[in-house]
This record gives sequence, C-alpha cells and structure tokens, in this order.
Amino acid sequence: MADWLVEEGIGEHRAVRLSGDRIIHARVEWPGRLAAGHVADAVLVSRAAGAPRGTVRFASGEEALVDRLPRDASEGAAIRVEIVRAAIGERGRTKLAQARPSDKELASPTLAELLQAEGHAVRVVHRFPECGWDELVDEALDGTVTFAGGSLLFAPTPAMTVVDIDGALRPRELALAAVVPLADAIRRFDLGGSIGIDFPTLQAKADRRQVDDALGALLAGWPHERTAMNGFGFVQLVARLERPSLLHLARLSRTGFAARRLLRQAERVAEPGALLLTCHPAVQAALRREWREKLARRAGREVRIAADSALALEAGFAQAVTS
Repeated sequence: MADWLVEEGIGEHRAVRLSGDRIIHARVEWPGRLAAGHVADAVLVSRAAGAPRGTVRFASGEEALVDRLPRDASEGAAIRVEIVRAAIGERGRTKLAQARPSDKELASPTLAELLQAEGHAVRVVHRFPECGWDELVDEALDGTVTFAGGSLLFAPTPAMTVVDIDGALRPRELALAAVVPLADAIRRFDLGGSIGIDFPTLQAKADRRQVDDALGALLAGWPHERTAMNGFGFVQLVARLERPSLLHLARLSRTGFAARRLLRQAERVAEPGALLLTCHPAVQAALRREWREKLARRAGREVRIAADSALALEAGFAQAVTS
C-alpha cells in the first residue's frame, strides 16, 4: 500500500494516499484544535452526582465531554484526559469533543504522527504531486460527485451524512453504477459515523442483493457495519467517528475552509513579486493575522489582501504583483 503524504500547510495539515496520480484516501486536520489521540490536562467543570459523564475545560477554553469518570472525581478537580473524538461542527451547533480519563504522558501529535501511530508509512512533503487535490476540495465544497449516468449528493445532518443517488439511468443500472464512486467518495472524504444512502428503489430482491454484494466488496478493508438494502433502496453504514470529514469542514466551516485553501494556493505561486490574495470579505476576515505573517515568512515576501464582494467564498485567488 502506498505511503501517506502529508502537507503541513498554514492553518491546515492534509494527508493523501495515492494510487498512481489519483487520491484514494484523504484526511484533513486543523492544528490548534483537540484531535483524537491528544492527551491534555483539564478541569472537570460539571458532573451530575455519581454520573460517569461530565464536562471538562482545557486551558485553551475548549470544552469536551468526558466519560468513564472515577467515582471520586469532583467538580473543580484537575483531570488528565485523552481525546477520542474531535469536536464536530453542525449547522447551528457544535458537538463537543469526547474524552476519557488517562494516565498517559501529555501529547499533541501532528497529523503525520497520528498516522504513524496507526501503523502507516508517512512522508511529510512540501507539496503534493499533481493528484487532483483541488478537484477533491471542489467536490467537498459542492457536496456533489458526478459519474457516468448520475451523481451522488452528500448532505451532512446532525443524525448522519445522507447520500442521495440521482440520474437518468434505469433504477438497477443507476444503483450499480453508483457503487464504485460511492465507495471511492467515502474514503476520499474521510467519512465516518452514520452514513445513510438512498439508492433507487429496487423491487427485485436479487437486484438489491447484487448491489449489496458489490458495495460490500468495494468497502472490504474499511471497518464498518452495514445494513442490507431495504425495499425502499435505503442502506445504512456505521463506522468509527474520530474527526470531522472533509465534507463536514467544507460544508459547515465554509469560510475557514476557503481561507485555508487560499493560503495553500498562495504558497504555490512561483512568480516573483508581492503576494496578492483576492477574496470575498468573509474569507478575508477568516485569514488570521498569524496565518498571514506565517505566509510572509514562508514565502519571503510581502502579503497583501484585497476584498471583492463579487467573488464567491471559494473563488479567491492568489497572484504575484510587482507594483
């Protein structure tokens, strides 16, 4: 299996695994947030009497739900915990990170270190080879993956990520044509948790079984549980959820995702001159001062920002200017 390649970008670490020149797995982490595998000291700020669950607060101000609390842990006490699931933003709210008590050494592993801890071979690179990263980002921002004869429409909801399959093919042919791009997108978007897939309704049990078998074969090696397709074409997948997917970051933190994408584009500008980043005002507001300063240090040149309200959030661009 190919190595994971990791770019440690400004405000965003991203990892890909390639087959040839195409991404088959991807993962994104935004440094500065608690991630699964982090071990940190916190304060127990709330706990119902005798309950095994409570809430802890870290020095950064971020809070997490903690489970498996010892009986003698009281509110206000210091406690060391390990993060088992990062916070996940949803429309209108954020699911707090989840943690459990730990006696491990303090740790804030990078994305590369987390992948290594999972047993993967990892190479940190300055820049990915040409592999379609921007195309993957576009798919995540749009929530749509097209294939011959149809499309997959992804919608993250509080309960699950829902995938609708649409197209002009006959129901059986459309369902079978969707299986390969669906299994592909699950890995490329780094989806986890509960995933509901709305296939076309197939009346014949043999047709439903054929789709089930094809999906099972393509998802072999991806740890999950799966229901058989019901009479309405619905299939549910359940996988371990440790972090927000590319889809969640792109759809529910759109300005932050767009700002980080613009910074990556700026780092790739080769022409001489000052760097000019042109973007929507909301994206400009998301470009933190420390990110702009880091970009200037990395590039060794002046960084300028120009706001253009006519641009879409994801349509920002970077260029070199000499005046």
